[in-house]
Amino acid sequence: MTCLPDRSSVGEAGIEELRTELAKLEAAEARLSEARARLHNQIDFGFETATTREREREVSDERRQLQGRIDALKKQLGTQQTA
Repeated sequence: MTCLPDRSSVGEAGIEELRTELAKLEAAEARLSEARARLHNQIDFGFETATTREREREVSDERRQLQGRIDALKKQLGTQQTA
């Protein structure tokens, strides 16, 4: 998990680094969302296996963690832009 720098120590270059990290995390979250949707389709259309269900839980957990990191970065960026 990435630690966010203290907002008082983030300059313009730091803000750009946060934006870059945010973009990477959002792209990863989008890929996980697509994988999760495919797994849900398999489950919904009767192709569910124990492996499919387990993989869906793994993907959902990873996606949830990424969303938490994304939210934290957005909050950090919002604070930086108003400071």
